[in-house]
Amino acid sequence: MKFYDRKEELALLAQNREDSAKNARFTAIYGRRRVGKTALILESLQGSRGLYLFVSRKTEPLLCGEFQREAETALGLRIYGAVTRFRDLFEQLLLYSEKEPFTLVLDEFQEFERVNPSVFSDMQDIWDRRKDRAKLHLIVCGSVYSLMTKLFEDQKEPLFGRPTSKLTLQAFRPSVIKEILSDYNPDWQPDDLLCFYTLSGGSPQYIRWLLEAGATDAGRMLRAVASPGSPFLSEGKDLLVAEFGREYGTYFSILQLIAAGKTSQSEIDSVIGKNSGAYLQTLERVHSLIARNRPMFSNVGSRNNKWKIRDQWLRFWFRFICPRQALIETNRFDLLLEWIERDYEQFSGQALEQYFREKLGEEGRLTRIGGYWDRKGENEIDIVALSELDRTALMAEVKRNPLRIDLEKLKAKAEKLGPHLAGYETEFKGFSLADM
Repeated sequence: MKFYDRKEELALLAQNREDSAKNARFTAIYGRRRVGKTALILESLQGSRGLYLFVSRKTEPLLCGEFQREAETALGLRIYGAVTRFRDLFEQLLLYSEKEPFTLVLDEFQEFERVNPSVFSDMQDIWDRRKDRAKLHLIVCGSVYSLMTKLFEDQKEPLFGRPTSKLTLQAFRPSVIKEILSDYNPDWQPDDLLCFYTLSGGSPQYIRWLLEAGATDAGRMLRAVASPGSPFLSEGKDLLVAEFGREYGTYFSILQLIAAGKTSQSEIDSVIGKNSGAYLQTLERVHSLIARNRPMFSNVGSRNNKWKIRDQWLRFWFRFICPRQALIETNRFDLLLEWIERDYEQFSGQALEQYFREKLGEEGRLTRIGGYWDRKGENEIDIVALSELDRTALMAEVKRNPLRIDLEKLKAKAEKLGPHLAGYETEFKGFSLADM
Protein backbone atom coordinates (compact mmCIF):
# COMPACT_ATOMS: atom_id res chain seq x y z
CA MET A 1 0.00 0.00 0.00
CA LYS A 2 1.39 3.38 -0.95
CA PHE A 3 1.76 6.19 1.56
CA TYR A 4 -1.39 8.32 1.84
CA ASP A 5 -2.10 11.79 3.20
CA ARG A 6 -0.24 13.18 6.26
CA LYS A 7 0.85 16.31 4.37
CA GLU A 8 0.60 18.62 7.39
CA GLU A 9 2.42 16.15 9.64
CA LEU A 10 5.22 15.64 7.11
CA ALA A 11 5.56 19.41 6.72
CA LEU A 12 5.93 19.82 10.50
CA LEU A 13 8.60 17.11 10.72
CA ALA A 14 10.45 18.59 7.74
CA GLN A 15 10.41 22.04 9.33
CA ASN A 16 11.69 20.62 12.64
CA ARG A 17 14.47 18.79 10.80
CA GLU A 18 15.46 22.01 9.01
CA ASP A 19 15.38 24.03 12.24
CA SER A 20 17.43 21.39 14.07
CA ALA A 21 20.43 22.23 11.87
CA LYS A 22 20.68 25.40 13.98
CA ASN A 23 19.23 24.33 17.32
CA ALA A 24 18.17 20.89 18.57
CA ARG A 25 14.49 19.98 18.25
CA PHE A 26 12.54 17.37 20.22
CA THR A 27 9.32 15.97 18.72
CA ALA A 28 7.01 13.64 20.67
CA ILE A 29 4.49 11.75 18.53
CA TYR A 30 1.37 10.38 20.18
CA GLY A 31 -1.34 8.10 18.87
CA ARG A 32 -2.86 4.71 19.49
CA ARG A 33 -1.50 1.53 17.94
CA ARG A 34 -2.01 0.99 14.20
CA VAL A 35 -2.53 4.69 13.44
CA GLY A 36 0.61 4.92 11.31
CA LYS A 37 3.18 6.63 13.55
CA THR A 38 6.14 4.55 12.38
CA ALA A 39 5.13 4.80 8.72
CA LEU A 40 4.92 8.58 9.05
CA ILE A 41 8.37 8.79 10.63
CA LEU A 42 9.99 6.53 8.04
CA GLU A 43 8.38 8.54 5.24
CA SER A 44 9.73 11.76 6.78
CA LEU A 45 13.25 10.30 6.87
CA GLN A 46 13.35 9.71 3.11
CA GLY A 47 16.34 11.51 1.61
CA SER A 48 17.75 12.71 4.94
CA ARG A 49 20.35 11.51 7.43
CA GLY A 50 18.69 9.59 10.18
CA LEU A 51 19.11 6.84 12.76
CA TYR A 52 16.02 4.75 13.53
CA LEU A 53 16.17 2.78 16.79
CA PHE A 54 13.42 0.42 17.96
CA VAL A 55 13.23 0.00 21.73
CA SER A 56 12.46 -3.67 22.36
CA ARG A 57 12.13 -5.54 25.64
CA LYS A 58 15.72 -6.62 26.11
CA THR A 59 18.39 -6.02 28.71
CA GLU A 60 19.95 -2.58 28.49
CA PRO A 61 23.45 -3.85 27.53
CA LEU A 62 22.04 -6.05 24.76
CA LEU A 63 19.84 -3.23 23.45
CA CYS A 64 22.70 -0.74 23.52
CA GLY A 65 24.92 -3.17 21.62
CA GLU A 66 22.33 -3.31 18.83
CA PHE A 67 21.97 0.47 18.83
CA GLN A 68 25.74 0.91 18.70
CA ARG A 69 25.98 -1.27 15.57
CA GLU A 70 23.05 0.52 13.93
CA ALA A 71 24.64 3.93 14.61
CA GLU A 72 27.81 2.80 12.86
CA THR A 73 25.88 1.43 9.87
CA ALA A 74 23.52 4.41 9.44
CA LEU A 75 25.80 7.29 10.42
CA GLY A 76 29.33 5.93 10.22
CA LEU A 77 29.67 6.72 13.93
CA ARG A 78 32.15 4.32 15.50
CA ILE A 79 32.12 4.21 19.29
CA TYR A 80 35.04 2.22 20.62
CA GLY A 81 34.36 -0.19 23.43
CA ALA A 82 31.07 -1.83 24.41
CA VAL A 83 28.33 0.59 25.37
CA THR A 84 26.14 -0.91 28.09
CA ARG A 85 24.13 2.13 29.23
CA PHE A 86 21.77 4.09 27.01
CA ARG A 87 22.75 7.36 28.68
CA ASP A 88 26.31 6.94 27.36
CA LEU A 89 25.10 6.22 23.84
CA PHE A 90 22.64 9.13 23.91
CA GLU A 91 25.36 11.55 24.97
CA GLN A 92 27.66 10.32 22.20
CA LEU A 93 24.88 10.86 19.65
CA LEU A 94 24.30 14.44 20.81
CA LEU A 95 28.01 15.14 20.68
CA TYR A 96 28.19 13.70 17.16
CA SER A 97 25.28 15.91 16.03
CA GLU A 98 27.26 19.05 16.90
CA LYS A 99 29.30 18.46 13.75
CA GLU A 100 26.96 16.21 11.74
CA PRO A 101 23.27 17.17 12.01
CA PHE A 102 20.86 14.21 11.81
CA THR A 103 17.52 12.87 13.00
CA LEU A 104 17.36 10.33 15.83
CA VAL A 105 14.19 8.25 16.13
CA LEU A 106 13.33 6.25 19.25
CA ASP A 107 10.32 4.06 18.42
CA GLU A 108 8.30 2.35 21.17
CA PHE A 109 9.93 4.84 23.48
CA GLN A 110 7.78 3.86 26.46
CA GLU A 111 9.50 0.45 26.56
CA PHE A 112 12.45 2.05 28.33
CA GLU A 113 10.18 1.83 31.39
CA ARG A 114 10.78 -1.94 31.31
CA VAL A 115 14.40 -1.79 30.14
CA ASN A 116 15.60 0.77 32.69
CA PRO A 117 13.25 3.45 34.10
CA SER A 118 16.21 5.74 34.89
CA VAL A 119 16.71 6.28 31.14
CA PHE A 120 14.12 9.08 31.19
CA SER A 121 15.87 11.11 33.88
CA ASP A 122 19.24 10.39 32.24
CA MET A 123 17.91 11.74 28.94
CA GLN A 124 16.56 14.84 30.66
CA ASP A 125 19.96 15.56 32.20
CA ILE A 126 21.88 15.04 28.95
CA TRP A 127 19.33 16.92 26.81
CA ASP A 128 19.34 19.92 29.13
CA ARG A 129 23.14 20.08 29.09
CA ARG A 130 23.74 19.39 25.39
CA LYS A 131 20.74 20.70 23.45
CA ASP A 132 22.06 24.26 22.99
CA ARG A 133 25.08 22.98 21.04
CA ALA A 134 23.51 19.90 19.44
CA LYS A 135 22.06 19.93 15.93
CA LEU A 136 19.76 16.98 16.44
CA HIS A 137 16.13 16.35 15.61
CA LEU A 138 15.03 13.87 18.27
CA ILE A 139 11.76 12.06 17.53
CA VAL A 140 10.18 9.74 20.08
CA CYS A 141 6.95 7.83 19.65
CA GLY A 142 5.16 4.93 21.28
CA SER A 143 2.02 2.85 20.96
CA VAL A 144 0.94 2.70 24.61
CA TYR A 145 -1.02 5.93 24.76
CA SER A 146 -1.32 6.10 28.56
CA LEU A 147 2.42 5.75 29.15
CA MET A 148 3.37 8.20 26.42
CA THR A 149 1.05 10.89 27.73
CA LYS A 150 2.27 10.28 31.28
CA LEU A 151 5.91 10.70 30.23
CA PHE A 152 5.33 14.10 28.63
CA GLU A 153 2.17 15.51 30.24
CA ASP A 154 2.76 14.68 33.91
CA GLN A 155 4.67 17.50 35.64
CA LYS A 156 6.33 14.96 37.94
CA GLU A 157 8.02 13.18 35.04
CA PRO A 158 11.60 14.19 34.09
CA LEU A 159 10.80 14.76 30.41
CA PHE A 160 7.85 17.06 31.07
CA GLY A 161 8.26 20.26 29.08
CA ARG A 162 11.22 19.02 27.03
CA PRO A 163 9.56 18.38 23.63
CA THR A 164 9.58 21.43 21.38
CA SER A 165 6.71 19.88 19.34
CA LYS A 166 3.96 17.41 20.17
CA LEU A 167 2.11 15.68 17.36
CA THR A 168 -1.03 13.61 17.96
CA LEU A 169 -1.59 11.40 14.95
CA GLN A 170 -5.22 10.66 14.12
CA ALA A 171 -6.84 8.07 11.91
CA PHE A 172 -7.44 8.89 8.25
CA ARG A 173 -10.29 11.26 7.44
CA PRO A 174 -13.31 10.09 5.40
CA SER A 175 -11.94 11.66 2.19
CA VAL A 176 -8.71 9.65 2.50
CA ILE A 177 -10.59 6.42 3.29
CA LYS A 178 -12.66 6.99 0.15
CA GLU A 179 -9.54 7.71 -1.91
CA ILE A 180 -7.89 4.46 -0.81
CA LEU A 181 -10.96 2.33 -1.52
CA SER A 182 -11.33 4.00 -4.93
CA ASP A 183 -7.74 3.08 -5.79
CA TYR A 184 -8.38 -0.60 -5.04
CA ASN A 185 -12.04 -0.86 -6.06
CA PRO A 186 -13.03 1.88 -8.54
CA ASP A 187 -16.55 0.42 -8.72
CA TRP A 188 -17.25 0.48 -4.99
CA GLN A 189 -20.80 0.81 -3.76
CA PRO A 190 -21.85 2.93 -0.76
CA ASP A 191 -22.19 -0.13 1.48
CA ASP A 192 -18.59 -1.06 0.61
CA LEU A 193 -17.32 2.34 1.72
CA LEU A 194 -19.38 2.22 4.92
CA CYS A 195 -18.02 -1.24 5.76
CA PHE A 196 -14.47 -0.10 4.96
CA TYR A 197 -14.95 2.78 7.40
CA THR A 198 -16.74 0.67 10.02
CA LEU A 199 -14.04 -2.00 10.17
CA SER A 200 -10.99 0.21 9.83
CA GLY A 201 -12.01 3.43 11.51
CA GLY A 202 -9.40 4.99 9.25
CA SER A 203 -6.46 3.20 10.93
CA PRO A 204 -3.82 2.56 8.25
CA GLN A 205 -2.87 -0.90 9.54
CA TYR A 206 -6.47 -2.14 9.52
CA ILE A 207 -6.87 -0.78 6.01
CA ARG A 208 -3.70 -2.61 5.01
CA TRP A 209 -4.97 -5.88 6.50
CA LEU A 210 -8.22 -5.62 4.52
CA LEU A 211 -6.44 -4.79 1.28
CA GLU A 212 -3.89 -7.58 1.72
CA ALA A 213 -6.82 -9.99 2.12
CA GLY A 214 -8.30 -8.71 -1.16
CA ALA A 215 -11.32 -7.44 0.78
CA THR A 216 -12.57 -4.44 -1.17
CA ASP A 217 -16.33 -5.00 -0.98
CA ALA A 218 -18.53 -5.33 2.09
CA GLY A 219 -19.10 -9.08 1.82
CA ARG A 220 -15.41 -9.92 1.52
CA MET A 221 -14.50 -7.47 4.27
CA LEU A 222 -16.78 -9.19 6.79
CA ARG A 223 -15.53 -12.61 5.71
CA ALA A 224 -11.92 -11.46 6.05
CA VAL A 225 -12.53 -10.34 9.63
CA ALA A 226 -14.27 -13.58 10.62
CA SER A 227 -11.86 -15.98 8.94
CA PRO A 228 -9.30 -18.35 10.54
CA GLY A 229 -6.01 -16.59 11.16
CA SER A 230 -7.49 -13.11 10.80
CA PRO A 231 -5.35 -10.56 12.69
CA PHE A 232 -8.57 -8.71 13.53
CA LEU A 233 -9.78 -11.45 15.87
CA SER A 234 -7.19 -10.85 18.60
CA GLU A 235 -6.54 -7.19 17.86
CA GLY A 236 -8.86 -5.76 20.51
CA LYS A 237 -7.36 -7.85 23.29
CA ASP A 238 -3.79 -7.30 22.11
CA LEU A 239 -4.28 -3.54 21.98
CA LEU A 240 -5.89 -3.22 25.39
CA VAL A 241 -3.72 -5.67 27.30
CA ALA A 242 -0.82 -3.44 26.26
CA GLU A 243 -2.65 -0.52 27.88
CA PHE A 244 -3.99 -2.21 31.03
CA GLY A 245 -1.65 -5.14 31.62
CA ARG A 246 -3.22 -8.12 33.33
CA GLU A 247 -5.81 -6.04 35.18
CA TYR A 248 -8.04 -5.67 32.16
CA GLY A 249 -11.10 -7.71 33.17
CA THR A 250 -13.33 -4.93 34.52
CA TYR A 251 -12.30 -2.53 31.76
CA PHE A 252 -13.22 -5.13 29.13
CA SER A 253 -16.61 -5.66 30.75
CA ILE A 254 -17.33 -1.92 30.71
CA LEU A 255 -16.26 -1.49 27.09
CA GLN A 256 -18.35 -4.47 26.03
CA LEU A 257 -21.40 -2.98 27.78
CA ILE A 258 -20.92 0.39 26.07
CA ALA A 259 -20.59 -1.34 22.69
CA ALA A 260 -23.84 -3.22 23.39
CA GLY A 261 -25.74 0.01 24.08
CA LYS A 262 -25.38 0.36 27.87
CA THR A 263 -24.06 3.90 27.63
CA SER A 264 -24.97 5.48 30.98
CA GLN A 265 -23.07 4.88 34.21
CA SER A 266 -26.21 3.69 35.97
CA GLU A 267 -26.75 1.01 33.33
CA ILE A 268 -23.12 -0.08 33.59
CA ASP A 269 -23.19 -0.13 37.40
CA SER A 270 -26.31 -2.29 37.46
CA VAL A 271 -24.62 -4.96 35.33
CA ILE A 272 -21.14 -5.11 36.84
CA GLY A 273 -22.47 -4.75 40.39
CA LYS A 274 -20.24 -1.90 41.54
CA ASN A 275 -19.56 1.78 40.98
CA SER A 276 -17.84 2.17 37.61
CA GLY A 277 -17.05 5.87 38.00
CA ALA A 278 -13.32 5.47 38.63
CA TYR A 279 -12.97 2.98 35.77
CA LEU A 280 -14.81 5.27 33.36
CA GLN A 281 -12.60 8.21 34.31
CA THR A 282 -9.48 6.10 33.73
CA LEU A 283 -10.75 4.93 30.35
CA GLU A 284 -11.49 8.54 29.38
CA ARG A 285 -8.63 10.56 30.87
CA VAL A 286 -5.72 8.15 31.02
CA HIS A 287 -6.29 5.85 28.05
CA SER A 288 -8.48 8.09 25.86
CA LEU A 289 -10.55 5.05 24.83
CA ILE A 290 -13.99 6.47 25.62
CA ALA A 291 -15.59 9.91 25.54
CA ARG A 292 -18.57 11.58 27.14
CA ASN A 293 -21.20 12.12 24.51
CA ARG A 294 -23.28 15.06 25.73
CA PRO A 295 -26.28 16.50 23.89
CA MET A 296 -25.50 19.73 22.11
CA PHE A 297 -26.12 22.85 24.24
CA SER A 298 -25.94 20.93 27.56
CA ASN A 299 -23.78 22.17 30.42
CA VAL A 300 -20.34 20.65 30.97
CA GLY A 301 -21.45 19.23 34.33
CA SER A 302 -24.67 17.78 32.95
CA ARG A 303 -25.41 14.16 33.83
CA ASN A 304 -27.44 13.78 30.66
CA ASN A 305 -24.59 12.11 28.81
CA LYS A 306 -23.81 8.82 27.17
CA TRP A 307 -20.46 7.10 26.98
CA LYS A 308 -19.08 6.07 23.63
CA ILE A 309 -16.01 4.16 22.50
CA ARG A 310 -13.81 6.53 20.51
CA ASP A 311 -12.29 4.01 18.13
CA GLN A 312 -14.57 2.66 15.40
CA TRP A 313 -12.84 -0.73 15.18
CA LEU A 314 -12.97 -1.27 18.96
CA ARG A 315 -16.72 -0.61 18.87
CA PHE A 316 -17.01 -3.40 16.32
CA TRP A 317 -14.65 -5.73 18.19
CA PHE A 318 -16.48 -5.37 21.51
CA ARG A 319 -19.86 -5.69 19.81
CA PHE A 320 -19.16 -8.79 17.72
CA ILE A 321 -15.80 -10.43 18.43
CA CYS A 322 -15.23 -10.17 22.18
CA PRO A 323 -18.58 -11.75 23.22
CA ARG A 324 -18.10 -14.70 20.83
CA GLN A 325 -14.68 -16.00 21.84
CA ALA A 326 -16.15 -19.48 22.27
CA LEU A 327 -16.94 -19.63 18.55
CA ILE A 328 -13.35 -18.65 17.71
CA GLU A 329 -11.86 -21.19 20.12
CA THR A 330 -13.98 -23.99 18.60
CA ASN A 331 -13.22 -22.87 15.02
CA ARG A 332 -16.87 -22.07 14.27
CA PHE A 333 -16.01 -19.14 12.06
CA ASP A 334 -19.08 -19.84 9.96
CA LEU A 335 -21.32 -19.12 12.94
CA LEU A 336 -19.29 -16.04 13.88
CA LEU A 337 -19.78 -14.64 10.38
CA GLU A 338 -23.49 -15.45 10.48
CA TRP A 339 -23.84 -13.63 13.78
CA ILE A 340 -21.99 -10.58 12.45
CA GLU A 341 -24.02 -10.48 9.24
CA ARG A 342 -27.30 -10.75 11.16
CA ASP A 343 -26.71 -7.56 13.18
CA TYR A 344 -24.26 -5.69 10.98
CA GLU A 345 -26.82 -3.51 9.21
CA GLN A 346 -28.17 -2.06 12.46
CA PHE A 347 -24.66 -1.56 13.84
CA SER A 348 -23.41 0.12 10.68
CA GLY A 349 -26.25 2.63 10.90
CA GLN A 350 -24.55 4.06 13.98
CA ALA A 351 -21.23 4.09 12.15
CA LEU A 352 -22.90 5.99 9.30
CA GLU A 353 -23.82 8.77 11.75
CA GLN A 354 -20.21 9.10 12.84
CA TYR A 355 -19.02 9.01 9.24
CA PHE A 356 -21.13 12.03 8.33
CA ARG A 357 -20.11 13.94 11.45
CA GLU A 358 -16.47 13.47 10.48
CA LYS A 359 -17.19 14.25 6.84
CA LEU A 360 -18.96 17.49 7.73
CA GLY A 361 -16.18 18.44 10.13
CA GLU A 362 -13.60 17.87 7.41
CA GLU A 363 -15.37 19.76 4.65
CA GLY A 364 -17.14 22.66 6.35
CA ARG A 365 -16.43 25.67 8.56
CA LEU A 366 -17.98 24.06 11.61
CA THR A 367 -16.98 25.02 15.13
CA ARG A 368 -19.25 22.60 17.01
CA ILE A 369 -20.79 19.32 15.98
CA GLY A 370 -22.68 16.66 17.90
CA GLY A 371 -26.15 15.27 18.46
CA TYR A 372 -29.13 16.12 20.61
CA TRP A 373 -31.53 14.23 22.89
CA ASP A 374 -33.68 15.32 25.82
CA ARG A 375 -33.41 14.17 29.43
CA LYS A 376 -35.65 11.20 28.71
CA GLY A 377 -33.32 10.09 25.90
CA GLU A 378 -36.00 10.93 23.35
CA ASN A 379 -36.47 13.53 20.60
CA GLU A 380 -33.08 12.64 19.20
CA ILE A 381 -31.44 14.64 16.42
CA ASP A 382 -28.58 12.72 14.80
CA ILE A 383 -26.44 15.70 13.83
CA VAL A 384 -26.43 19.28 15.10
CA ALA A 385 -23.62 21.25 13.46
CA LEU A 386 -22.85 24.91 14.08
CA SER A 387 -20.65 27.51 12.45
CA GLU A 388 -20.42 30.14 15.16
CA LEU A 389 -18.37 32.29 12.80
CA ASP A 390 -20.96 32.29 10.02
CA ARG A 391 -23.98 31.99 12.36
CA THR A 392 -25.32 28.98 10.48
CA ALA A 393 -26.72 25.72 11.83
CA LEU A 394 -27.33 22.34 10.24
CA MET A 395 -29.82 19.79 11.58
CA ALA A 396 -29.52 16.40 9.95
CA GLU A 397 -31.13 12.99 10.13
CA VAL A 398 -29.04 9.98 9.11
CA LYS A 399 -30.54 6.74 7.78
CA ARG A 400 -29.10 3.97 5.64
CA ASN A 401 -32.28 4.11 3.54
CA PRO A 402 -33.11 7.62 2.24
CA LEU A 403 -36.82 6.73 2.11
CA ARG A 404 -36.87 6.61 5.91
CA ILE A 405 -35.74 10.22 6.30
CA ASP A 406 -38.52 12.54 7.49
CA LEU A 407 -37.46 16.19 7.40
CA GLU A 408 -40.79 17.46 8.73
CA LYS A 409 -40.38 15.34 11.82
CA LEU A 410 -36.80 16.62 12.13
CA LYS A 411 -38.02 20.24 12.00
CA ALA A 412 -40.56 19.52 14.74
CA LYS A 413 -37.81 18.14 17.00
CA ALA A 414 -35.60 21.16 16.27
CA GLU A 415 -38.26 23.58 17.53
CA LYS A 416 -37.21 22.71 21.08
CA LEU A 417 -33.76 24.12 20.33
CA GLY A 418 -35.14 27.48 19.23
CA PRO A 419 -33.65 29.56 22.08
CA HIS A 420 -30.19 28.15 21.39
CA LEU A 421 -30.38 28.95 17.68
CA ALA A 422 -31.52 32.57 17.87
CA GLY A 423 -29.74 34.51 15.16
CA TYR A 424 -28.68 31.37 13.27
CA GLU A 425 -29.70 30.53 9.71
CA THR A 426 -30.80 26.90 10.04
CA GLU A 427 -30.70 24.24 7.33
CA PHE A 428 -32.33 20.79 7.50
CA LYS A 429 -30.90 17.85 5.61
CA GLY A 430 -31.04 14.09 5.39
CA PHE A 431 -27.99 11.87 4.81
CA SER A 432 -28.07 8.27 3.65
CA LEU A 433 -25.78 5.73 2.01
CA ALA A 434 -26.34 7.52 -1.26
CA ASP A 435 -24.61 10.65 0.10
CA MET A 436 -21.33 9.00 1.06
